[in-house]
Amino acid sequence: MRSRINDTFGRRLGARLTLVAAYALLVSGLPAFADNATAQTVQRPPAQGSTFRDSLKKPVKINKANQKRFAPPIERIARQHQLEPALVHAVISAESGYNPRAVSSKGAMGLMQLMPDTARRFGVTDPFDPEANIQGGVRYLRWLLNQFNSIKLAVAAYNAGENAVIRYRNNIPPYDETRIYVFRVINFYLYYRLIGIEEAASAKPG
Repeated sequence: MRSRINDTFGRRLGARLTLVAAYALLVSGLPAFADNATAQTVQRPPAQGSTFRDSLKKPVKINKANQKRFAPPIERIARQHQLEPALVHAVISAESGYNPRAVSSKGAMGLMQLMPDTARRFGVTDPFDPEANIQGGVRYLRWLLNQFNSIKLAVAAYNAGENAVIRYRNNIPPYDETRIYVFRVINFYLYYRLIGIEEAASAKPG
C-alpha cells in the first residue's frame, strides 16, 4: 500500500516538475520537448523544419504584477461562462503577456488580443478596458469550445479563426504561427491548472 502511495506521489511530483520546467523554457525562449514519460503532460511541438523550431525560441514575456492584478476578474468572468480560469490565463499569457495596452501588427488589441470584428461581435466597445476585453475574449473562447468541443481546436480557432479550422476539416490548420500558438497555450494551461495561478505568478523561471 505504501509503495503504491509513494509511486503515485512520485508520478505527480514528476509531472509537476516537468510542467515547471516547461514553463521556464516557454518564458526563457526555448522549446519544451516531451519525452515518452511526460508526453501526456507536456505537449510536444509538431515536427517541422528548423525554421519552425527556431521560431519557438522567441521568449514569452509575462508581466507578473499584472498577472496577479487581473487574476480576480479573470476568475470571476471565466466562472460566469463556465470556463477554467487556467485556460483563460493561458490564452492571455500567449496573446499579450498580460499587457492590457498590447496591439499586434494585425490590429489585435488588449489582454486577449481581440480583433476589431471580434470585439464588435461580442459587444466590446473599448478593447483596452481590461475587464471588457476579458469578457469579450472569454465569450469568444466559450463559443469556440461549444463549436468544436475540443480545447486544442478552440485554441487554434482563437488564433486562426473558426473558418480556418473548419476549412481543414476540424483539424489544427497547418500554419506555423497557429501550431506554435496551440503548443504554447496548451502548455501554459497545463502548468496553471496544476500549479495554480497564485504560485505561477510568484514563480521565478530559472
